[in-house]
Amino acid sequence: MEKGLDILVATPGRLYDLILSGSLRLTAIKKLVIDEVDEMLNLGFRTQLRNILDLLPAKRQNLLFSATITEEVEMLINTYFNNPERIEAAPTGTPVEKIDQKAYEVPNFYTKVNLLELLLSRDAQMTKVLIFVATKQLADQLYEQLTGKFPGRTGVIHSNKDQNYRFNTVNKFKSGEYHFVIATDIIARGLDVAEVSHVINFDTPEIPENYIHRIGRTGRADQKGIAISFITEKEKEYQEGIESLMNYKIPIVPLPEELEISDILTEDEKPKPYTKTIPLDIPKPEFAGGAFHEKLGKNKKVNVIERHADRMKKKYGKPKTRGAKKK
Repeated sequence: MEKGLDILVATPGRLYDLILSGSLRLTAIKKLVIDEVDEMLNLGFRTQLRNILDLLPAKRQNLLFSATITEEVEMLINTYFNNPERIEAAPTGTPVEKIDQKAYEVPNFYTKVNLLELLLSRDAQMTKVLIFVATKQLADQLYEQLTGKFPGRTGVIHSNKDQNYRFNTVNKFKSGEYHFVIATDIIARGLDVAEVSHVINFDTPEIPENYIHRIGRTGRADQKGIAISFITEKEKEYQEGIESLMNYKIPIVPLPEELEISDILTEDEKPKPYTKTIPLDIPKPEFAGGAFHEKLGKNKKVNVIERHADRMKKKYGKPKTRGAKKK
């Protein structure tokens, strides 16, 4: 940057740090390109993006790429873009015609594992399979399970793996050394591997758009693709959101007869003991305030005007006069 350059590629956080340190000046910027803006916002770069946009020259060209146009993306466009032209490659949620989608209704996690191992073992066409899971911990857990069953043929990618490890895994997947790779949604968009034969949604994604990104890893370059989802009872609401977004009903296929249905449940799947909470019915007081004490007799004063004659009668038992007036 100190020697001058024409194009700078950077992440939002690091770019903003360089601007604040004075290492990078923005006065000569003519074009701004933001890639995967919806995912940047999901990952928490909202503040950095806004700060960078505020510091850029007012006269420039903005190019924004986004897989989905969410409300936050719309807000960003309306705030920082002037009369933008929108070019849409495919409407959000449109199911890819070249992808054969289907789903299995599965009772629990360990039955999912049994089903996955069964499908990978018996289907010879599963030569390059991406398996998407919900969390990094689950990715590692499933990797340990599959690498014992399919040694040397399984890889795993998630954000806790260092960059070299991820590169090596992708390269082995591309070369065919790895037949199966387990991944999280964080790499669903950026992973570009040709001829992915199958995408398996081991977990149904909560965010419907993530389903579109996942299955889009197969059926590319005029190739046919297959997307398979494992859906538990809890995940059916996610399935409904996905189908509503796509305006397409995912076909449900019966479970294989030879599948072993597990009765072992994870901690999350175990029913929680129900304890009935009995509310205490405490009667409300009719009045609030301090305690009430009867006044002593001497303190029961009443402001009453008493005539002198009545006062004297009460004191002496008979009317008392002051005597006749002197003439």
